[in-house]
Amino acid sequence: MKKRIENLQKDRLISRFIIATFVLMFLTLSYIFFKYREIPSLIPLFNQLPWGERRLSESWGIFLPLLAVFIIFLVNILLSAISYNKTPLVSRMFAVTSFVVSFLAFLFIVRTIQLIS
Repeated sequence: MKKRIENLQKDRLISRFIIATFVLMFLTLSYIFFKYREIPSLIPLFNQLPWGERRLSESWGIFLPLLAVFIIFLVNILLSAISYNKTPLVSRMFAVTSFVVSFLAFLFIVRTIQLIS
């Protein structure tokens, strides 16, 4: 597995998207910690549900999108490392997907916090 990770590090495109994903996750976490005191006890996190209390989450729920991004990132890196030798393009697509998901989660969290505070 170590050799597969080294292959990912040698590919400049994959390594840049991995670094960018880490930076976005760090920025998201920093933004949450910076604004956490301003967040009310209930936040509208589940916007796809019908109107009412089911849409609300406690304030710690703001970390759920970031947790989902981290899990998706780990799965994509694992799949990317496994598939790199056979199809480098698919590995690059996994790295780009991780970046896009982290960027969208960043926008969602920032917009949600701006909306409620």
